[in-house]
Amino acid sequence: MDKSIISENLRRLRKFKKLSQTALAKGAGISLSAYRNIEKEKSAPRIDTLMSISDILEVELKQLLAPVNRLNAVRFRARKQMNSRPQILADVGRWLSDFNQLEEILADKVDFKLAGFLYVLPPDYDMITAAAKCRGFLGLKPDEPIQDICGLLESVGIKVYTYRLASHDFFGLSVAAKDGGPAIVVNTFERIPVERWIFSAVHELAHLLFHLDSFDVEQSEENPEQEKEADAFASHFLMPEEAFRKKWQETSGLDSLERVLKVKRYFKVSYKTVLYRLTELHGKEQQFFQWFNTVYKQSTGKSLAHYKEPESQHPSAFSASMAESFRSREPEYLSNIEFIESRLDRLVRLAIEKEEISLSRGAEILEYSLAEMRALANSWIAYA
Repeated sequence: MDKSIISENLRRLRKFKKLSQTALAKGAGISLSAYRNIEKEKSAPRIDTLMSISDILEVELKQLLAPVNRLNAVRFRARKQMNSRPQILADVGRWLSDFNQLEEILADKVDFKLAGFLYVLPPDYDMITAAAKCRGFLGLKPDEPIQDICGLLESVGIKVYTYRLASHDFFGLSVAAKDGGPAIVVNTFERIPVERWIFSAVHELAHLLFHLDSFDVEQSEENPEQEKEADAFASHFLMPEEAFRKKWQETSGLDSLERVLKVKRYFKVSYKTVLYRLTELHGKEQQFFQWFNTVYKQSTGKSLAHYKEPESQHPSAFSASMAESFRSREPEYLSNIEFIESRLDRLVRLAIEKEEISLSRGAEILEYSLAEMRALANSWIAYA
């Protein structure tokens, strides 16, 4: 039992859960001084004490005992300083370690097919050109909307992790190939719209392609210029210029509000992305957003918060009691079924069926309970 590993894990998890040393000591049935000695590496805890602490922290015992897979080549920016940052990095490190281990066991690694992408770009490229070239590099048609962004990223060797954190300040991060990636992590918190999940994934793809020199885990402040470039790339990758112009023209006979919503639904982007693209065409950014806020309120009776997407007035309003209806705060919202990563699940299934790993190990990797894992395994048999 390594006291330094236990100490580090306890401090990180306790701060992430926003618990005091007093609360953990009381829950574990030990004195405050005894608990402090554990965090200070002065004493080794008894196993029953650790089990009590793991219950309070709502983690498996092994998360207190196992060393953290430290990441260095990471681009992790947020709008403000985050106390949860160390725990996010620890969770991503564990996930990447499990993913890479499965790939090695099964000899099933997908090479990063975009590794040489920069070499096909002209020296004076901009993000609009880069987005169009990247789409072509991936075999996408110029006017083709992205139907499955997770599947597309996974097909070119990028690992995708959906991570839920109750925060509007963290949308995602990316990990370079030399640190076990390339990987993209997206915050799929239910109050962040699915449209934002999709945009964040492509935003991080831009960082993996163009900003590898800034992948440093010690850096946490956003680089405004690089963020602007990644936003421009994501916008034009998801909604190509000519396709957007064509679709906007095709909808010219519609009511202006429905026109924006129809275009956003077609390309699976936020209404804000559509408004920004209108700004590129016509300027007057503030006027577009003021106009949309006004007409949306007139139509629905609701105002738009600056950080949320508005809830839709959908024909299927009878389902408003379902959690799905509250997920995105986006007009004519997308379902979270639009954003599902699947490669790790497939590797887990193969490893279990080949008896390379146990069912309980599969549950651990996928973060399921054993009962949930058994139900999943039974569905594999039923729908083979």
